[in-house]
Amino acid sequence: MPKMKTKRGAAKRLKKTASGRLKRHRGWKSHLLEAKSPKRRRHLRHAGLIAKADEKRLKVLVPYL
Repeated sequence: MPKMKTKRGAAKRLKKTASGRLKRHRGWKSHLLEAKSPKRRRHLRHAGLIAKADEKRLKVLVPYL
């Protein structure tokens, strides 16, 4: 069986945690930041985890991550 190809766009956006879950960065942080509250901007800095419902689908995109 041939090797599976990694979706490069997904590989650049996702990282794997020590427990095997997928980590992602949050959106809405690129422009129009003056309108967003400091608390909201501060929370956008930190990475979040992929939802359990989406994890199986996204792990197929990055098989060797």
